Amino acid sequence: MILVVTPETVLGKSTLDTSYVPRRLMSLGVWVYPRGGLFSKLFWRIVFEKSLARYVIALLPFPLLMIARPDWALGLSQAPLAMFGFVLIIETYVLTVSDRDKRRALATEAEVARVQDLLQVRARSVLARIAAARDMRAGELHLMIEQSGLIRVPQLTFLSVQEGGEDPRFLSLTPAERQDVQDTIFAEGLTEDALQRVNLSQNKLEVSVPFDPAEVSAHARLAAMARARPS
Repeated sequence: MILVVTPETVLGKSTLDTSYVPRRLMSLGVWVYPRGGLFSKLFWRIVFEKSLARYVIALLPFPLLMIARPDWALGLSQAPLAMFGFVLIIETYVLTVSDRDKRRALATEAEVARVQDLLQVRARSVLARIAAARDMRAGELHLMIEQSGLIRVPQLTFLSVQEGGEDPRFLSLTPAERQDVQDTIFAEGLTEDALQRVNLSQNKLEVSVPFDPAEVSAHARLAAMARARPS
C-alpha cells in the first residue's frame, strides 16, 4: 500500500513541517494519514503500524475467552506473563525478521545491486520531470522512499519528494505527478515486497535519492513546456 506524501494528501499539514531534508517519517515514528481516507484500507494499515494497535489486537483473544468461558476468567486474569509472551512471539517471530542472518538471507548481493540501481535511475528520472515542470534551475530535490519492517501483512510504503534550500519542505505534487512517482518507482521489475526484502537485508528501510535540477536537459525542459501548453 502506497501513500505519496504531500501537503495535499495527508491530514494535518503541520506534520510535514521540517527544517531539513531529506526528512524521514516512518522510522522516526511520525505518522501521517491519508486525507479523506478514514474508511480506506490504507488508513487502517497505517494504524496497524503503531505498536499499541498491534498489542491490542494480539491480546484481544484473552478478554474474548473470558467472555466465552467465564469459568476461565480468574485464571486468565492472573496470567500476565503468558499474555506478554504471546505478544512477544507475535512481534518477534510472526510480524518481523529480528535475526540478522535471516535478514541478510532475504536478498542476494546481485538482487540488492539490481534494485539499488533501478531505484537510482527511476528516482532521478521522475525528479527530472518534476524539476522540468517547475523550470527549476538550482537547489536540490530528494525522493524519499520509506517502508514498514512488518512482514506477512500488506506492505506499507511512503513516497515523498522533498525540496532543500532556504525553505526545506515536502513538495506539493499534482495528481498526475503523484501517480507518475508511484508508477515510475514500482514499474515492471520492482514491487513493494521485493524492495522490502532488499531493504531488510541491508537493515535499512528508507532510501533517499538526491537530484540537482541543474542536471535537467534542455530536451526535458522543452518536453515539459509542451505538456503544459493548452491543447
